[in-house]
Amino acid sequence: MECASNIRLPVINLTEEILRSGKDSWTEARSIVTRAFEEYGCFIAVHDKYPSEVSDSIFSELQDLFNLPLEIKVRNTSQTPLFGYARPRPNVHVYESMSIEDATNLEAVEKFSNQMWSSKNNHFCELFHCYANQVAELDKMVSKLVFESYGVEKYHESHVGSVTYTVRFIRYRVPEQNEMNVGVAPHADPNFVTIIQQNEADGLEVQLKNGSWIPIDFPPSSVVIMAAQAFSVWSNGRVHSPFHRVTIKGKERYSIAQFAYCKKLVETPTELVDDEHPLLYKPFDNFGYLRFLTTDDNWNTPNPLKAYCGV
Repeated sequence: MECASNIRLPVINLTEEILRSGKDSWTEARSIVTRAFEEYGCFIAVHDKYPSEVSDSIFSELQDLFNLPLEIKVRNTSQTPLFGYARPRPNVHVYESMSIEDATNLEAVEKFSNQMWSSKNNHFCELFHCYANQVAELDKMVSKLVFESYGVEKYHESHVGSVTYTVRFIRYRVPEQNEMNVGVAPHADPNFVTIIQQNEADGLEVQLKNGSWIPIDFPPSSVVIMAAQAFSVWSNGRVHSPFHRVTIKGKERYSIAQFAYCKKLVETPTELVDDEHPLLYKPFDNFGYLRFLTTDDNWNTPNPLKAYCGV
């Protein structure tokens, strides 16, 4: 379907000043964040963690990173499916990415940096370790809002303790004349929550429940916060995990996606199961699902989540 250009994602102010200004502000944020996840599966969050000069420094570092020789970039390996260096491939010629697992851990960031540069890159390590932790705090706040909204906040501390964060750096080069402008094909993320920041080049699009696509325009000091499939499992289908894609519109695009993965089984709270909402999913192993998706081309089955853990 074509893009529905007259519809825009909700823009929600999640600055610390707003959220700390009183109970009413927190209650309002709790309501609008949950509604956005249920209706769109994502929203744009305006926050105050990264002033423009910090964002400029982040994306300048990414340009230097991706300009490294291929023989260096391929050092970014992982035993986990879909992690590590991803080079351009058939039908996705313009996409290239690298990732840091357990990115809130300084040692993990330093290990990645040491793989990329022969001399210690302190600026990179400090910048991206700080970035990962700031985004993790935003993720924890957003999940707390939703857990409280559903009346199951008693499970939130356990959830936070189970989460590990992977940061993926992505470059989309400008397509050549004979290449398609597909940056990333339509897909839903397999983790719990994804938080995306980009440079000034747009291209991210989200599919609505009616099948139409809407482009996402990032206001200044904003990120997109997207519910992924593990979140949908946890909420017993209340939270929508949207399909999204990237198309390149004539300008090189850099983005950072931080993925919250669950290390323990994701189970729907009993409070979210009733006659109107019968149980949809069995307990969900997030990393087991990753292995499932990359085995026998299960990613392209009509409903891989249902095939993996549907009741």
